[in-house]
Parts: sequence; C-alpha cells; structure tokens
Amino acid sequence: MKYLVLLCDGMADYKIPEIGDRTPMMAAKKPNMDMLAKSSLCGTVSNVPEGMVPESDTANIAVLSYDPKIYSKGRSPLEAVSMGLQMRPDDTAYRCNVVTISDDEDNYDDKIMLDHSADEITTAEASELMKAMEEHFGTDARHFYTGVSYRHCMIWNNTPSEYNFMRPHDILGKKIKDYLPAGEAGRPFYDLMKASYDILNHHPINEARRARGLRPANSIWLWSPGKKPALPNFYEKWGLRGAVISAVDLIKGIGLCAGLKSIDVEGATGNVHTNWSGKADAAIEAFENENDFVYIHVEAPDECGHRAELDNKILSIEKIDELILKPVYDYLVSTGEDFKIMILPDHPTPIVLRTHSSEPVPFMIYSSKEKQDGVECFTEDSCEAKNFYIEHGYNLLSYMIEK
Repeated sequence: MKYLVLLCDGMADYKIPEIGDRTPMMAAKKPNMDMLAKSSLCGTVSNVPEGMVPESDTANIAVLSYDPKIYSKGRSPLEAVSMGLQMRPDDTAYRCNVVTISDDEDNYDDKIMLDHSADEITTAEASELMKAMEEHFGTDARHFYTGVSYRHCMIWNNTPSEYNFMRPHDILGKKIKDYLPAGEAGRPFYDLMKASYDILNHHPINEARRARGLRPANSIWLWSPGKKPALPNFYEKWGLRGAVISAVDLIKGIGLCAGLKSIDVEGATGNVHTNWSGKADAAIEAFENENDFVYIHVEAPDECGHRAELDNKILSIEKIDELILKPVYDYLVSTGEDFKIMILPDHPTPIVLRTHSSEPVPFMIYSSKEKQDGVECFTEDSCEAKNFYIEHGYNLLSYMIEK
C-alpha cells in the first residue's frame, strides 16, 4: 500500500460575492479532485486545537498525526532544523521576516505594515539583507540566517521563548505601533526591529527594488519563538518509510524532526510561480525509491490568500489538480499496487481576512480498493454536508493508514 497526502496550504476560504458567492475551491476547475471525491471518505477536520493560533506549524503537525498541544513549540525552530542549524538547549529560534513598512513617517512606531513578504522578495536579494543584519547586529549570542524568500531565522542564546509576538500577516494595512514588542520583556526585540529599519531601508538591494517598482524589504519582523524541537519517529509510529516535498522550511523541518526525508525541488518557490510538475516528479521518484508515504505540501493557495489574489488562488488550486495530482495518481494506478490519497488544506486562509482562520477544513481520503459514498465536488460545503467531523486533526491520518 502506498500513501499520498496532498496538503493544499490555506486552500479553504469563505464565499466571495465577486465569484457568485462561491469559494475558490468551488470556482476552481479541478476535475481530478472531484473525480476522486465521488468515491472518497469525505468530511471536515479541525487541525488547530481550540485556544491555539491557526498557524501552519500547528496544523501540519496535526495532519502528520502529532498532537499540537504536546509537540507544537513554534515554527521557527522547525525551520531552523530544515536549514541545518544546530540549536543548543538554551537557544531560542525566531522567525525573522523581511517586511515592507511605510517610510513616510519619521517615527518607527507610526509606520504601517504594507506587505509581510516584501513583494515576495527573492532569496538571493534577501540573503544580502540577512548578511547586513549579521554584520551590524550579530553577536556571540545572536545570529541571523537566510531562509527562503522573506522567511528567515534568528537564533538568540539565553532569551525566553514565551514572549507573545504578533504575526506580520495579521496586521496588513495597520499601524505597527500597537503590535510591536512591548514592556521590559519586549524591549530587546523592539530595539532590534527598529534598528533594522535604519540599516535596511536604503540598502542597495532595496534601492534597486524601488527602481524596479518593487516594495523594499526595509525592516525585520520577529515572531514565533521556540526551543529545539522533537517529534516521535514517523516510521516507528506507523511502520512507513516516508518523505516530505515542500518549498517551505517549516514543513521540511517538521518532516526531518519526524524522521522523514525532505526532498528539495528546483524551482519550488512557495508561491503561484512554483515548479508544479517538479513536485509531482519528485513524489513519483520518492515512491519509486521505496518510500511508502509521501507528503506533498503546496504553499501557493495560502500565499495568494495572504496577498488577497483571488484569481491566483483559484489558479493555484487548478494547477495542483492538473500538474500535481493527476500525474501522481496516474503513476500510482500504473503500478498495480493498492494506494490511498488524502487531500486537504491545513487551515483556511480567507481572501477577505488575508490571514489564517481556525474553522474546520474539508478533507477527502480516496482508496483504490475500497470505494466510499463521497461527494460530487470537493468543496467546503459538500464535505460539511457529509456530517462526518473529526475534532482532533491528529487522529485524521489513522483513517487513512492501515497499520
């Protein structure tokens, strides 16, 4: 038996008047998902426990069968693992976004969060900005590391991991004053973020971006701290050799912590301009290399939700269906071996909110050998109408995997 999980990050949404009170899942042409959904086990699942922030680390940990209340320690240390960084027990990792804030105001606190991704800055450009941060603010206890696009990492020794930072994608269009680190505990982080603006705003990389009509990555934004992570071994839990395929360091880190192989795909970006076919090819190769379980994570729907790009969110769902699901499904059929495919988002990323929400998400589990009474079209409403709800997302995988 082979198992494929296709995780469409942030795919679920709210109904949107501009497209006839439909969601992007409803509007997208996705014949392969819909075909499989007709004979799949369908329902809804809550991947984010009540009281926890609807972040991708929490939700993907749950989808991979681990209880987030026990194992979710913040996304940054998982990303650090993916980047190959060695953390000591007293180190804290922080997500270090490079963001765009307005530059008209003299006072840093009065600036507005314009873009959490600085127009999806390239990794090469961001690397130069991280080098500048390390040069000016790196110490024996604090270092900055380049990740992917706008997503980077700071590791700071002997700092607390309990401080509650605001997520930058939650405050788009808002003045940052009320969301900056505050109080005595927040002062070191506030001072660092404020000082970063003076270094980055007129950095040559950003001046060049302005000249090309792009937003500058003119400040860092720290959030999601955490200590060194650990997850139970996936093979020991399920008896399956597996791999994760993602453009995002967070998902790679979760996989590595669980003992899964992380497979890099050239040209995988985490946005709508990714190497769709490359992810399918990598999944097929992983199965051919004696992996029983493959977890494909696709970031694009989530990023389109954050950027309020409705057309691109619909397009990303269609590309997943055509260029990832279809070729992998066709390959699995061709092997003659039994297989299962599970498709779901981790959480909604509604266009109207431009951030994550906590509602249950639709899921489908297709089995090549055991057909179910599924749904005509794989959507939020059709899956909810099945009245099959899984309260704890970490139980979902047990409905798919035969141990």
